[in-house]
Amino acid sequence: MRAMEQIADTGLPFRKMHGLGNDFVILDARASGIEVTKALVCALADRHRGVGFDQLALISTGEGDAHLSFFNADGSSSAACGNATRCIARLLMDETGAKNIRLSTDRGQLVAQDAGDGLVSVNMGHPQLTWQDIPLAEEVDTLELPIEGAPVATGMGNPHCTFFVEDAEAIPLEEFGSRYETHPLYPKRTNVQIAQVTGPDRIRMRVWERGVGITLASGSSSCAAAVAAVRRGLTGRSVRIDLDGGTLHVDWCDDGVWMTGPTAHVFDGVLTREFLESLT
Repeated sequence: MRAMEQIADTGLPFRKMHGLGNDFVILDARASGIEVTKALVCALADRHRGVGFDQLALISTGEGDAHLSFFNADGSSSAACGNATRCIARLLMDETGAKNIRLSTDRGQLVAQDAGDGLVSVNMGHPQLTWQDIPLAEEVDTLELPIEGAPVATGMGNPHCTFFVEDAEAIPLEEFGSRYETHPLYPKRTNVQIAQVTGPDRIRMRVWERGVGITLASGSSSCAAAVAAVRRGLTGRSVRIDLDGGTLHVDWCDDGVWMTGPTAHVFDGVLTREFLESLT
């Protein structure tokens, strides 16, 4: 059944949230079924004719407190979205009064917790470091890919390609990111990070997200860049990531990669039946 046939005359409610400007539309399917189609995602993602977002997140029932599904602005799906996970964890903690939330995703079981001072932490799980798991198209050294600039490949439930550079601001990110997102070595495309180590535990990073483009921040990209820096011996395991939208803190611990930062609930809205019917 199409999405517009599953909603009442009042329309389809949604929430708009962001983590450091990495913004999301959130749909809640726990009470009633919502079919998320590519047409719906792309129409909603349009910042002129829809709502606009980097990713759409769907909350449904599942193991733990909820199950999360993620969709990029181009309609493609993603197993992981760190900042959206933190945003939804904040919603659920506010809803239930809990300080710890367990969420299921296509990435696996994730644990989030209230970090105090308005911050939320999420354990994004262990990084995927072998070429098969990331995945890459062929067996290569994931620490130095056979690509100009010798980037690092990392999987965080989605694929990443991290370039370490002398000056992150000097890279033309739109041209650079679009070129490497579709590199043949990445059969599922990749997120691209431009990372400049600015201190023993600090990285300035800019992000191109697959299926989205330039984003102000990315949680999974921050985790991937931190892991890559540790593997290269460039930083310690606790790293501050300075993004265009603000700062995230990443800690690569024995139980996984923890990522901490702020969230913002911007507004609630309702998608009209007229808008949904226009998708047919």
